[in-house]
Amino acid sequence: MAEGVIKFYGAMWCGDTRRARAWFDSNNIPYEWIDVDKDPEAEAFVKSVNKGMRSIPTIVFADGSILVEPSTRKLEEHARKLGLITAPQAVDL
Repeated sequence: MAEGVIKFYGAMWCGDTRRARAWFDSNNIPYEWIDVDKDPEAEAFVKSVNKGMRSIPTIVFADGSILVEPSTRKLEEHARKLGLITAPQAVDL
């Protein structure tokens, strides 16, 4: 995995995972997809950062911050940290 890549832990049966992935994809934010149903080490990691719970999606940012089952609003807050513009900007004409 390249340095600075977001790690996205989830499962395709999970509606929250699909919603969050769609948000990342629609904003062209690159991430490494890790399916916890197919990767026992990934599942163990998710449980270790979520007090034994298999809470997904679990998203790990390059700065080490972690979002668990984030709302779209939380994703947008982190998008600003990634340098994305998430609100209309005034333009000088």
